[in-house]
Amino acid sequence: MTTLPPPAVKYFPEDSIEKKCYSFAESLKDYLPVPNDRNRLAFNIYRYVKGEGDVPEVMVRNTKVKIEGITASELAKKIE
Repeated sequence: MTTLPPPAVKYFPEDSIEKKCYSFAESLKDYLPVPNDRNRLAFNIYRYVKGEGDVPEVMVRNTKVKIEGITASELAKKIE
């Protein structure tokens, strides 16, 4: 049995909406200590920007992210 190398990762272009959303979520790492929480929030921010997702107040509540050092309503205001 052999182990194959993992597939190559294709990154988003710097000017893409996806990259901007995920970079913004990553900038909130002081308030969101769990990396998967930041990824989940970034995906929901992307959906919000595309017009498919919930408003930030609902998004923060529904993603069930672990928030430290800031309230959920303050985090929602930062997202807006």
